This record gives sequence, C-alpha cells and structure tokens, in this order.
Amino acid sequence: MSAADTRENIMSAARKTVQARGYNALSFRDLAAEVGIKSASVHYHFPTKGDLGAALARRYSEDGSGFLAAIKTGSKSARAAMQQYTDIFRSALVDDNRMCLCGIMSAEHDDLPEEVRVEINRFNQMNIAWLSELLAGGSNDARQLKQVRNRALAVFAAIEGAQLIARGQGDIAVYDQIIEGYRQAGLFP
Repeated sequence: MSAADTRENIMSAARKTVQARGYNALSFRDLAAEVGIKSASVHYHFPTKGDLGAALARRYSEDGSGFLAAIKTGSKSARAAMQQYTDIFRSALVDDNRMCLCGIMSAEHDDLPEEVRVEINRFNQMNIAWLSELLAGGSNDARQLKQVRNRALAVFAAIEGAQLIARGQGDIAVYDQIIEGYRQAGLFP
C-alpha cells in the first residue's frame, strides 16, 4: 500500500469514526487497527490528533464546496437547490445514522484544538454564504442581505438540528418530517 493510500485509508476510517461517535472518540491505536497498520504509521501521516481533525474538516469542506457548486449550476430553482442541499445532510443519516462531520465536531468545540476549530468555522461560513446567496435570489440591497444572512444562519442551524434530532431517535423519517415542516412554515424555499 502506498503512503497516499495509507493516508486516505486513515482519513476514511477517521471520518466514519467522527461522524458516528465524535472527535473525542478518535484513537490512533483504533484507527491503526482498523486500517491494518501500526499506530506509528498514523502518527507519521498525522503527527497529532489536531492535525488529523483539521485535515478531516478541511477535506469535508472541500468536498462540500464541490457539492454546493454542483447544486448551484445544476438546479433549476431555489426550491430544487434547497431539496438537494437538505438531501446531503439526509445522506449522512442514511449512512449508518451518521452526522455531519463538522456539525458533530461543533458540539465538542471546547475540546477541539484551534486548528480544528478554524476548519469547522470555515465549513460553517461556507454553508451560510451559500445559503445566503440562494435565499437572496440575486438581490444586492444591503439591508435585505443582512436579513438574508440571518435567515441563512437559521436555515443552517435548523438543518443541523433536524439531523441531530433524527439521529437521536434513530429514525430518518423524523428528519424528513422536520424538513417538510420547515418548508411548510416558509423557512425554506
């Protein structure tokens, strides 16, 4: 196995662990056993747990950015774009009742190294900016844009919260029900 393959396998195993049990559940020894390498090899690729956490959040943001760009160019309406957006969060639940990686790590904020917090904040800001653009519908009115940003923040928090509640109940139908309720209440397009 090449060094690049080993690094990717570590990242993949670590992502699944964090999405299922959180950042604090990351153990280099457990990751090494799962990947089939020695613990020292994990440390070779990621000298500290913070380095690994930051790399995970950075990759998650990069992947998310690609998804958001594809939604923006491929959706014919704000409603269709919002449906695709909420489906991204739904897909984590479908994948063995997992959470948004940055959402679950946000819950552990006080325990995170600064480099991980920076990457999580980048993910959050990217989502809020994307939602703001979607909800603004091309408007450039400064006062309206502030209101739109506040709404985007509420939408992002609502989706993360819906995912958390559905996960806690172990029922994806709860997520669907909450998202539809937000749509009916006018929070989403």
